[in-house]
Amino acid sequence: MVRQFSPWKVLTRRKHLQPDGSEGESKLNRVLGLWDLTALGVGSTLGAGVYVLAGQIAKDQAGPSVMISFAIAALASLLAGVCYAEFGARVPKAGSAYVYSYVCIGEFVAFVIGWNLILEYVIGTASVCRGISLYLDSLLNDTLKNTFAEVAPMNVSFLGSYFDFLAFGLVVVFGVALAFGVETSTMANNFVTCLNIFILGFVIIAGAIKADFSNWSVDPSTVSTNSTIGSGGFFPYGFEGTLRGAATCFFGFVGFDCIATTGEEVRNPRKNIPKSILLSLLIIFLCYFGVSTVLTLMLPYYLQDANAPLPYAFEYVGWPVAMWIVTVGGLVGLMASLFGALFPLPRVMYSMAQDGLLFRFLGKVSPRFRVPVTGSIVAALFTAAIAGLFDLAQLVSLLSIGTLLAYSVVAISIMLLRYMDYCDVEECPGQREVRASETTSLTSSTERFTFGSVCTQLFNVHRVQEPNAISSRIVGVLATLFCLLSLGIGVLIMQAHHLIASKEIWALTLLSILVLLVFLVILLICLQPREARRRLFRVPFVPIVPAISIFINIYLMLQLDSWTWIRFGVWMIVGLSIYFFYGLPNSYREMKRQRAGWQKLKYSDRL
Repeated sequence: MVRQFSPWKVLTRRKHLQPDGSEGESKLNRVLGLWDLTALGVGSTLGAGVYVLAGQIAKDQAGPSVMISFAIAALASLLAGVCYAEFGARVPKAGSAYVYSYVCIGEFVAFVIGWNLILEYVIGTASVCRGISLYLDSLLNDTLKNTFAEVAPMNVSFLGSYFDFLAFGLVVVFGVALAFGVETSTMANNFVTCLNIFILGFVIIAGAIKADFSNWSVDPSTVSTNSTIGSGGFFPYGFEGTLRGAATCFFGFVGFDCIATTGEEVRNPRKNIPKSILLSLLIIFLCYFGVSTVLTLMLPYYLQDANAPLPYAFEYVGWPVAMWIVTVGGLVGLMASLFGALFPLPRVMYSMAQDGLLFRFLGKVSPRFRVPVTGSIVAALFTAAIAGLFDLAQLVSLLSIGTLLAYSVVAISIMLLRYMDYCDVEECPGQREVRASETTSLTSSTERFTFGSVCTQLFNVHRVQEPNAISSRIVGVLATLFCLLSLGIGVLIMQAHHLIASKEIWALTLLSILVLLVFLVILLICLQPREARRRLFRVPFVPIVPAISIFINIYLMLQLDSWTWIRFGVWMIVGLSIYFFYGLPNSYREMKRQRAGWQKLKYSDRL
């Protein structure tokens, strides 16, 4: 018994789902359909970014090829999206990547991911509210800024210059609205999102009418300007600039993962969650692609306004009415983005509180409204304080890290899940039963690991067709090795890209060795037996698709500056203190209660 609850096994114990394999009775109200989820994903992603991002990237990084940058970013986002879609179909629970990692990897990693999802949604909501405040202030000639600076100045270096009462109030109002009913607030979000898409459709059609294809073939020798214009043509900054633009465009697709937090409030979640994730990504891509295309056709890339490209473009072509329509569209997009950022926050807190990893009062559900009211109000008040205290620039630097970590863990979990030893209740009843005391480990007491058995299974000499404990453990080690190799390649490319470009022998040799090792690891994973049972949705080409997604996410995380990692470290110190002093003992008691209630479990009970 002492061995069973060793520190490693305690930190890697997994979440159990219902013994019948279903998602079970939810305390939350199942009212969301396919179009509600799609509107949630689209609205949370197509905020003000769609009105700003294309112009910024076209002017400084990619030129007219910004449309290709968005296509590359959409493909990279799709890799993460299909991983979320499979998990949404298999584990339709509230909590998104937190629940997925709890089911597949273990409790400690799940807490880290959940804690960072909270950070992502708090910072995302606060930054959107600050953005709305700044947006309105620009239309009112800085009236709000001057008033707030006079009423509530803050002379602290790490805070904003004044307390933003408008940003604070917006979070409180939206938080209270969400706390007292999902159905009404979702209808409002659907309306705002549809209005946003309608305005973007107007932008694309109106921009196409004013298109001038000569703007895609600019000759630098004929241009007199003080701004940098590169070499002209469709790729003025080279294909390298297009790829740099794609890395920036990737963050324009962040937000669809909020769909995965709604698993317990969705009708028929196993079908609607994967469909809505893929549909929302398609709509988002079409909007970004269309806007970036017409924007670079309306006026040359070097004349783009980096702060307000669409209003400036319509002013440039002599359509002032369209300019004001676009201005309203930016505000509408921000409102939809605010709903999408705040909606998932109490759901993640609810899921963690239900598991005992956060304070249990955060998981209380209103019997009348069937939403986590306490968690919603606490989340709104905390987020409102952050929105009022910090500047937008201080907020956005922390926004990406939680998302990229979640994307990475979901992709790793898909890789592990596909090669994990388990069976389905409905497909193989009575097989591979294990005692409840054994469910925290992949390896049963009857299986032994020897050097010979591991080497034999590593190359699958006996052509084993069904996953077993040894093959599952091998895939876990190989997946970890792949992440380390991806980290090494990313660091090498960042620190020695100029040496690689100049064909330095040592740099090319080291890069070649790392790439060959990556291919070897992927090949060894492919040799392992995988579960082949039919699912409503499955990620294709595993382990290739999740592996590419993992590498992209790791590389983008390496692009974040050191201050972002320092702030992240402070946030993690707070979170780990909560976990070790509160979550760990409470989670243990909860799991002990669950084990006492179930006499027998199957591996599929955890999946």
